[in-house]
Amino acid sequence: MAQAETIREPSRETPVLKRTGVLVVGGGAAGVSAAVAAAREGADVTLVERYGSLGGLATGGLIALLLTLDDGRGVPVIGGLCQETVDRLQRAGGAYHPPREQWGSDDPAQVDDAFRWGLVWGGMRASHRVRYSVAYDPEVMRQVLAEMVCEAGVDLIFHMWGADALRSDEPEKGLDGVLFQSKAGRTAILADVVIDATGDGDVFASAGCRFELERVHPWLWFRLGGVDGDPNEIDRSTGYFRTTNPGQVLLPWGSAARIDRRIDATDPRDLTFAELECRRLVMEEVEKLRASRPEMAHAHICNIATQLGITESRRLVGEHVLTRDDVDHDFDDAIAITGHWTKYAAVYAIPYRCLHTAAAPNLLAAGRHISVDHRVHHATKEIPACMAVGEAAGIAAHLALDAGARASAVDVQKLRAQLRARGALLDYFSG
Repeated sequence: MAQAETIREPSRETPVLKRTGVLVVGGGAAGVSAAVAAAREGADVTLVERYGSLGGLATGGLIALLLTLDDGRGVPVIGGLCQETVDRLQRAGGAYHPPREQWGSDDPAQVDDAFRWGLVWGGMRASHRVRYSVAYDPEVMRQVLAEMVCEAGVDLIFHMWGADALRSDEPEKGLDGVLFQSKAGRTAILADVVIDATGDGDVFASAGCRFELERVHPWLWFRLGGVDGDPNEIDRSTGYFRTTNPGQVLLPWGSAARIDRRIDATDPRDLTFAELECRRLVMEEVEKLRASRPEMAHAHICNIATQLGITESRRLVGEHVLTRDDVDHDFDDAIAITGHWTKYAAVYAIPYRCLHTAAAPNLLAAGRHISVDHRVHHATKEIPACMAVGEAAGIAAHLALDAGARASAVDVQKLRAQLRARGALLDYFSG
């Protein structure tokens, strides 16, 4: 392989924008949860997001389904900030979930109704049951998350991209902070504890931490309005779901077809290809639906996701890698419990050790890139699990401030106690 051409950049002094106790990089569902949780505990928190709003794939990606908050049998496993978010969405008229008395039901009519909302998944041969999953309006979610962040007193900064981790000259410390790039140039934010909530592990990768990388098929979700007919009559062959807005449906994959190869979601060339090809497929799909389905004859595009449906790229290799052999196994340091959106009998306890690594002592991971294997990732990548892990990371970051800013020095039982006090459901396996 030919050696890549390089240039030599001149040395420069980078201005420090600010110093903060806890720096959260990435304002998706996990990052918001981490920032809010840390701030509510009393930490000085800065949240930096590369786009102009919060939510990540939960809003900009139009992945407007919380799959799932239960164990597949109707027993809730996720509470805390995720449940608070659901409550706020409902009060704003922007969410729907099956009534509690239906959770775990295998009544065909109830299952079919949940399916029309996109709240039942799994193989066609599965014995389906109603889940505690939630369909919501992504624009309402965007506002709810912004309100939570502002109410908590988080210093929120949009339109800056986390460019590089700032390694400390003291190896036992880890990171001094993160370098950011924006239209205003390059700047640094110094922090005692850093939470990587980028989704792609941008911070821990640039810090030199071990990770695994998966190639994936990308998607581009979209919504159509002006749909005729009774939403209660949507059947499983349509490929779209009803939403909280009358006459509007959600198309979860963007197209029945998918691009012809997996991509590396950390490669700009691959991402460019995916953006162009996915959008072309979406437009083709819209025309097919208008021509083939009577209820779609006058449909129009409400919006196409502004973020590709990428749900996996880098995954941290942390102090513990959660594997599918750990299904239905409790851990003394479990900081979140999650079910599996397509499996009814799979529950995972997520250890705190999946959030940190000795390679960067004051760094925590939150979101889809925590330390799990590819199989378990299918459960832990979902929004409710990411919010639960983010909340734990935020409280852990606050505790770490009094523990030499070292993630491994956090009193895990104190962390678990504070999570319970905030409404987290950690005692599933112990009854």
